[in-house]
Amino acid sequence: MARLADRQFAAVRLLLCLAVAVIPALSIYGPRASSSSVRTQTRARKTPPPASSKRQKTTVSATPSPTPLWFEGLGDPPPAPTPKPEPKAEQEVTPGDVISVETTEVMLPVTVRDASGRLVSALVRDDFRVFEDNHEQPLRDLALRQVPVDAVLMVDTSSSTARNLDDFRRAAEGFAARLGAEDRISLIKFDDSVQLLQNWTRSRFQLQRALTRIVPGMFTRFNDALLLAAREQYGSTRSRRAVIVLTDGIDSGRGTTLENALRALLEAQVTVYVVSNTEISRAQKLADLDSLTRGTDASRRFNKLQIDDLRMGLQALDQSEQMLAQLTEATGGRLYKPHGFDALEATYGEVAEELRHQYALYYTPQNKTRDGGFRRVRVEATNPSYKTQTRIGYFAPKT
Repeated sequence: MARLADRQFAAVRLLLCLAVAVIPALSIYGPRASSSSVRTQTRARKTPPPASSKRQKTTVSATPSPTPLWFEGLGDPPPAPTPKPEPKAEQEVTPGDVISVETTEVMLPVTVRDASGRLVSALVRDDFRVFEDNHEQPLRDLALRQVPVDAVLMVDTSSSTARNLDDFRRAAEGFAARLGAEDRISLIKFDDSVQLLQNWTRSRFQLQRALTRIVPGMFTRFNDALLLAAREQYGSTRSRRAVIVLTDGIDSGRGTTLENALRALLEAQVTVYVVSNTEISRAQKLADLDSLTRGTDASRRFNKLQIDDLRMGLQALDQSEQMLAQLTEATGGRLYKPHGFDALEATYGEVAEELRHQYALYYTPQNKTRDGGFRRVRVEATNPSYKTQTRIGYFAPKT
C-alpha cells in the first residue's frame, strides 16, 4: 500500500509540473482578447440580466425582422429653411423730382404726348403745372414718381362680341405680358350679369386659366359692370387704377345709369380705356343695309322691318361712341376703335405701352375743406407742344 501511495503521489507531481509548463505557452501563442472586448465582457458580467428574462422562454418569430433602411440612422430631417425676403430695389431718382407727400395728397395719373401723338417719357417735376378749380397748386407740393398699376380687364360677352372671344383672349394675354412685375390684373365679364372671373393676381398663368372660363351671354349690363368694378375692386391701395374694357358700350338699360357709374369711377380714381368694337359693328351693319336697299321696291318693302332695325342700330352705335368718348375723357383714359378683331392684340399693346409711360403726379391741395365736393383739376405741360391727359377731377374727403 505504501508503494502504491508513492506511485500516486509521483503522478500528481508530474501533472503539476506539466501544468506549470503548458499554461505560459498558451498565454504566449494563443489568441489575445482586445481591451475593448474585455471591457465589454467585464461590463456584461457586472450587469445581471433582468429577473423576468430568466423565467421567459425563448421563442422564434415566424417572420424575420425587417432590415433597417440605410437612412434610418440619419435621424430626423432638419427643418425646412425659412426663405429670406428679397430686398426691395431702390428706385433711382434725380434731385428735385420727389418731395415729401402728406396723407391728404391727390394722385393724378398723367399721359403726355407730343404733336405727333407719341408718348413723352423723360419729363421731370418742373415740366408740369397743376390747377385745381383754376387755382395753381404750389410746385413744392407736387411729386413725380412711378407706381404700380392695378388693371381690371373687362369683356363684353354679349352677342356683339361672342364670336370673337378667342381674339380677346389672345389680346388679354399679350396685354398682361407687357405689364411690369409689380402690376396686378383682375378679370370681369359682363352680359346678363356681372361676374368676377379672376381677382387680383400677378400670375400670368392664373389669368390664362381664367380666360378659358369666358362664355357668351345675351344682354349688356355695361353700366353695372363699371359701377361694381369701381366700388368693389379697389380698396385703399396707392396704386394707379385702370379699367380696360372691350365693348360697344350699348347698355341694355336693366341696371344703373352711366352717370352713377362715372361718379363711382371718379370717386375711386379709376382711369377707363375702352376698346370699342363700334367700327366693326358699323361696317357689318352698313354692308347688310346696302345689300337690302339695293333690291327692287318690292324687296325693300318686304325687308322694311330689318332695314329699320339696321338704321336704328347705326344710330345707337353713333350715340354709344359719343358716350364712350366722354367717359374716357372724363376719367383720363382713351377710346380705341379698331377696324377688326384681328387688331385687338395691337390695340391692347398700345394701352399697355401707355400705362408703362404714364406719370403719377402728387400734390397737396390748398383747399383744405373736407366737404365731399367735386374738385376740377387740370394739368398742363410747360412745353406748349405737349398734350397732357388726366381725369377731370376728384371728390374731396368728407368729415
